[in-house]
Amino acid sequence: MGVGVRPVDVAVDRLPNFNRIINFYVPRRFAVWMLAVGLIGLTLTSQGQQPGNDASSQSSVSSDPVTQPASGSISGTVVDKDGAVITNAKVVLSRKGSVTAESQSGGDGTFIFSGVAPGPFELKCTAPGFGEQVNSGTLAAGQNYVTPAIEMAVATTVEVDVTQTQEEIAEQQIHVEEQQRLLGVIPNFYVNYLPDPEPLTKKQKVELGWKSVIDPVSFVLSGAIAGIQQADDAFSGYGQGAQGYGKRLGANYADLVSGTFIGGVILPSVFKQDPRYFYKGTGSRKSRLLYAIASAVICKGDNGRWEPNYSNMLGSLAAGGISNLYYPASNRNGVGLTFENALLGIGGSAFTGVFEEFFSRRITPHAPNPQLNQN
Repeated sequence: MGVGVRPVDVAVDRLPNFNRIINFYVPRRFAVWMLAVGLIGLTLTSQGQQPGNDASSQSSVSSDPVTQPASGSISGTVVDKDGAVITNAKVVLSRKGSVTAESQSGGDGTFIFSGVAPGPFELKCTAPGFGEQVNSGTLAAGQNYVTPAIEMAVATTVEVDVTQTQEEIAEQQIHVEEQQRLLGVIPNFYVNYLPDPEPLTKKQKVELGWKSVIDPVSFVLSGAIAGIQQADDAFSGYGQGAQGYGKRLGANYADLVSGTFIGGVILPSVFKQDPRYFYKGTGSRKSRLLYAIASAVICKGDNGRWEPNYSNMLGSLAAGGISNLYYPASNRNGVGLTFENALLGIGGSAFTGVFEEFFSRRITPHAPNPQLNQN
């Protein structure tokens, strides 16, 4: 044996193809082991990334649920313009334009919606014989919301049948006007609140004038004015006492009758003009004021067009001239008194127009609502 040679080396060296075996198996087995270790590591890594296996996802799953806002209720009372309750009125609750629930007012006019989610809402109230009323509000979480009293106006829209004649429609509108009384007492027949009035026939003009002058309140007002005149000793030629009061009462009532029939019946029939005041109700205060004052000298013809108010101007002049026949001689001034009375009559018409435009509707119970009738 040579020096420096180990026995094991000799043994290995003598194995057949030993180097070829080592060169083939060792690299490949090492690669297989590396591949196995890699697959195991990849599997463990993917399992650790699955939802619910780490702390963040476990925290997300176990978080508290969202608390829903508490619901509330909406209640109220349905009344008319005089404060009387309206029973069996239909009340519809809407949210964002969609109907949510419906209810009906009870015997005391009240209604209620329970279990309503918070947020903005709208209440639409309807009842036979009344115009539709819409109220809105916002319900807070858990709130018991009580709406202000829902006040409904009497519906005065005239239902028009296509088979009705113009005269029949005008007759229905006159019936509405004949219910109009200031403070519920004083006749206010010569004002029209409807947006589409029909012209009056000659017969209907007579009917309106006749009902106005024979109304008991007209007698009472003439008597009240006569009493004031007697207390001030106006028209002293009439004297005092019962006889003087009777003459003053007769003169006042004669003024009413002559003014109404000449300016409201006869001349409007001749000139084919409408003697009524047509409520404007829209536009600026200035435009409405000018419109009301102009009504003393401008009117609507039976053809629907605006024209000079010959009926009122000539009617005031004629009534002023007739009054010379029964006023005391000391209070007559011929032509001067006639024109003075005519100017007073025209000025009074302008004042009446302003009153009708800005004040009368407020003190006329159940007066038609022009906005409702336009819908």
